[in-house]
Amino acid sequence: MAQFRLQGSKVLAVDLTGDAVKAKNGSMVAYDGQMAFKKMTGGGEGLRGMVTRRLTGEQMTVMEVQGHGTCFFADRASEINLVNLRGEKLYVESSNLLCTDAGLRTGTTFTGLRGGASGNGLFTTTVEGSGQAAIMSDGPAVVLRVSGQYPLSVDPGAYIAHTGNLQQSFQSGVNFRTLIGEGSGESFQIRFEGEGLVYVQPSERNTIGGDI
Repeated sequence: MAQFRLQGSKVLAVDLTGDAVKAKNGSMVAYDGQMAFKKMTGGGEGLRGMVTRRLTGEQMTVMEVQGHGTCFFADRASEINLVNLRGEKLYVESSNLLCTDAGLRTGTTFTGLRGGASGNGLFTTTVEGSGQAAIMSDGPAVVLRVSGQYPLSVDPGAYIAHTGNLQQSFQSGVNFRTLIGEGSGESFQIRFEGEGLVYVQPSERNTIGGDI
């Protein structure tokens, strides 16, 4: 199986011994050894995935990298975080997904209001199975644990990904004072309840409710 490791915080090094990984198209910055690159359709899910992703608007352009040696990946100097999956499902915005083991299954799922509030659309990408994935963040991400005793509220613009058995609900603080221009500045949050981990970046994307 491919071995993922960080070369600094902004470069992913993947050691390959004849196996393969799926990576964001164009994210290779260097390699040693012998590598073959192949662009894949539908986020690596073939024709069905291509149709699904076009219908959902969850676009992701992926290449398969196979070979012997070490391949280095990076994207616009983003911070990189490694995620080890053991039969779990990772929910991640497609723009934050850098690389996965080739054996991990990718797909899309409906996110409802959480996706709309984060400005990334109503669908998100899923990665499922056993293996490693690398996700990107704007600044070093923090991994926050959610438990039955400690639910978590997250700014939609700072959310990156989550794993575990988590339920999401949309919270709004919009009231009469908001309408007359005296809002709190934090009018929308996503509340996570259950058991799992949430990845949050120290930066906020522009969101629908960001200025309210």
